[in-house]
Amino acid sequence: MIVRDVESTEGTVRHVSGAGWDSKRLIVADDAVGFSVHDTTVNEGAEMELQYKHHVEANYCFSGEGELVEVLSGRIFSIRPGTIYVLDQHDRHIIRALKGDLRLVCVFNPALAGGETHTADGSFEPISQARSAS
Repeated sequence: MIVRDVESTEGTVRHVSGAGWDSKRLIVADDAVGFSVHDTTVNEGAEMELQYKHHVEANYCFSGEGELVEVLSGRIFSIRPGTIYVLDQHDRHIIRALKGDLRLVCVFNPALAGGETHTADGSFEPISQARSAS
């Protein structure tokens, strides 16, 4: 059984941040469960263009309001508490936090090692190239 809280990740390799975002990786590849789980904050006013070429990501919003843009079609989806979205086709997308910080529970398959940050193209490297976060 694995039991972990957000506070225990703060100040460790599992706590990663960048311009406009912060991610606490609660479950990572070394936990050997086949996925990773992150508590992620996108700061109000932030906008990020991303594409997870090597991962499928599911996101459940529990706080804040924002929008998700599917870059290929231009479709815009409202994100608010209770909304889930899954990037199941390695979709290039833009996420915007519009009202308050956007708070998300993110699940990645395959799991992230834990210390990754986005590459220049908005993706994460495959785990074989990523740093482990035991």
